[in-house]
Amino acid sequence: MTLVTFIIPVRHQDNARDWNLLKANLAQTVASISNQTNGNWRGIIVANEGADLPDLPERFSVERVTFPPNDMHELGKASIEDFRDAFRADKGRRVLMGMLRARDSRFFMIVDDDDFVSARIVQYVSENPDANGWMIDRGYIWDHGGKLLLGHDDFNHLCGTSLIIRSDLYGLPERFEDASLDWIKSMLGSHHRITNILAERGTPLAALPFRGAVYRVAHGGSHSKTPSLLVRYFLNWGALKRPRRLLRNASKLRLVGGTAKHEFFGGARRAST
Repeated sequence: MTLVTFIIPVRHQDNARDWNLLKANLAQTVASISNQTNGNWRGIIVANEGADLPDLPERFSVERVTFPPNDMHELGKASIEDFRDAFRADKGRRVLMGMLRARDSRFFMIVDDDDFVSARIVQYVSENPDANGWMIDRGYIWDHGGKLLLGHDDFNHLCGTSLIIRSDLYGLPERFEDASLDWIKSMLGSHHRITNILAERGTPLAALPFRGAVYRVAHGGSHSKTPSLLVRYFLNWGALKRPRRLLRNASKLRLVGGTAKHEFFGGARRAST
């Protein structure tokens, strides 16, 4: 049994603003995952037929799908709720295909195709194999190509790359056709909804006890239109009116130095087997 399967759902080619940029970001995400210190994991990329993907390292495979483009993929072309609902359905379908491919996995972690994860995740899971799973409530925000990381302490409400969940808690169907769209959107397409559902069932997720992921922002391929960390947290009138909060955020900045590169950005670390 594989301990952790990382699933990366990739949008339809027609929904990408810049496929070359998406491909380059995906290659960096794959390198980040591949840097795990414990080798009991696999990665599955779920992408449409014909999608040009980067070269993939060992332990990665591709699940090809034929889902149509998401007609409401751009924020601003639909109401915010219609946008989110269409996003949940499209992402959830892709995630389900990946999970069905790896239903023997003990845990699943869904990773957005432009984010980064800590190299310590699989090792930590291996030390706690009977846990329900974890939410990453502490992580980092990183401006695409920048030299600074900002520590963020409500990370799981900001970024989709924030949940590690024991596979049996999903209640996966036998076949794709057996899953209802509501279940797909709530359990697989929304990192907000599933945490509440699991808590209500009496199987809550714990908080991962270290900063577990990096949310990449301010790049041309993003459809969430999240502003750069400097604009969002420092260079705006709301931030300037709250000097204590400004100083608190400034204290959480760190350089993307050697330690961060090794832990999150795919430094030259080899996983044990």
